[in-house]
Amino acid sequence: MNPLRALSFTWLTWALATPLLAGAPAILSPEAMRRDVETFNRHDHTHFGQAVSNEAAADWMAANVPLFDCPDKDIREIYHFRWWTFRKHIKQTADGFVITEFLPQVSWSGKHNTISCPAGHHFREGRWIRDRRYLDDYAVFWFRKGGAPRSYSFWAADSVLQRALTLGNFEQATDLLPDLIKNYEEWEKSRLEPDGLFWQIDDRDGMEASVGGRDLRGQGKRPTINSYLCGDASAIATIAAKAGKLDIAVAYQKKADQLRRLILEKLWDDQAKFFKVLPRKAGAKLVDVRELHGFTPWYFGIPPIEQGYEIAWKQLMDPQGFHAPYGPTTTERRHPGFAVSYEGHECQWNGPSWPFATSVTLTALANVLNDYPQETVTRRDYFETLKTYTKSHHLKLEDGSIVPWIDENLNPDTGDWIARTRLKSWKDGTWDAGKGGLERGKDYNHSTFCDLIITGLVGLRPQADDAVVVNPLLPDNTWDYFCLDGVPYHGRTLTILYDKTGARYGKGRGLRILADGKEIGTRENLGILKAK
Repeated sequence: MNPLRALSFTWLTWALATPLLAGAPAILSPEAMRRDVETFNRHDHTHFGQAVSNEAAADWMAANVPLFDCPDKDIREIYHFRWWTFRKHIKQTADGFVITEFLPQVSWSGKHNTISCPAGHHFREGRWIRDRRYLDDYAVFWFRKGGAPRSYSFWAADSVLQRALTLGNFEQATDLLPDLIKNYEEWEKSRLEPDGLFWQIDDRDGMEASVGGRDLRGQGKRPTINSYLCGDASAIATIAAKAGKLDIAVAYQKKADQLRRLILEKLWDDQAKFFKVLPRKAGAKLVDVRELHGFTPWYFGIPPIEQGYEIAWKQLMDPQGFHAPYGPTTTERRHPGFAVSYEGHECQWNGPSWPFATSVTLTALANVLNDYPQETVTRRDYFETLKTYTKSHHLKLEDGSIVPWIDENLNPDTGDWIARTRLKSWKDGTWDAGKGGLERGKDYNHSTFCDLIITGLVGLRPQADDAVVVNPLLPDNTWDYFCLDGVPYHGRTLTILYDKTGARYGKGRGLRILADGKEIGTRENLGILKAK
């Protein structure tokens, strides 16, 4: 018998033989989620079932993911949709569970069809799943079971740290510390330049055909790889300190501080007020284009506060910068290299909107709004960008109906999924199996959405101690209610709700935090709420 066939099963079969997962929601019923899943299943034509089948999806989601209620039907539906698509990518293998980017096998993937490019997003999103086995296995896979963590840029140590902060448990993080150090050392061997910055090819960032790399064979000292490795060095220092290895903690914090200084000194364009690509050539100047990945340093909290770097965020809502009806764009529109092309490579980063980059940008923006005193960008900007991102999650079918959808790259003006439009007639007027065939890009797992709702819009900010810190980024006078229920956090199950009148959930007016069904914090209006 094929060993992988012997390992395959539906989640429902496993659940019948396994005790129920702890952490039932205290307020919400899963019925709204179940209705959405029924609709998603009805419209689905997938041919790639993995660990959790469509038939088992609603039960799996009810048992595993936080429920969410709000007055915005689109945001609520896409929140459910993204959990529904994420579970499609949970794949059981002889090496344990892994998370995939594409459902069909693609030629550029590694073992078990894994690709390291979106793995950081997988950890951010998947950390809110109650069943820890999936990411426990996935983390080990990258370093001990044949994963290729450096085939693309991947902020591996930071991903492990962020999950540990969510769990309130550093056991796996400290166990993986030698692997994370080895991974960092390998990056130093292959990508560290004499000036102390790291270089990368735009394609290996998952950002091929970029404007910033067009005259450089894609190569450069990019804000992406340098921010990722600055974040990783800092994460290794934190994990090492937790493990009691203070010499390692000091050494890696020194690496992080040095790389942070170089990012600020060498990648910041003080005239353009933006982080940019620096060509590898000695004496080269920064490229002449702002690209969306210039916001990446804030994903890791690299820019210092109150020193003016936040002015870069003016570009987010500027129509000549990155703002667009289905944006943000990946290149500033005012640059002559900006393009939305239906020729050449199907996945270009010279103008189209990419969910991968939007996820990084919104996560970075949430950090700015939480940690940086500034007036350049607001909660309203966060909400409007999230709404635009939500609107982008749709596809118009041939019969004219519109269904929830997530794919690769978007036309920022029309919302058309560019790669899908092009690939459907790529070879002899139809799909090319060598490119992934009909399923290429469908339910694409290359970004986050649910984590943006949890840590951004609702505002649960994971902490190193057992404090619960909530700072909703929902603008004032926008919604009368929301509830995030059944959130696994530090061994407890949280409920975070806002009820303007008290009538929706019957718990009183204002913002509230419940832990295991018991109220631990409240305030009358939206704002920072801390509890224990």
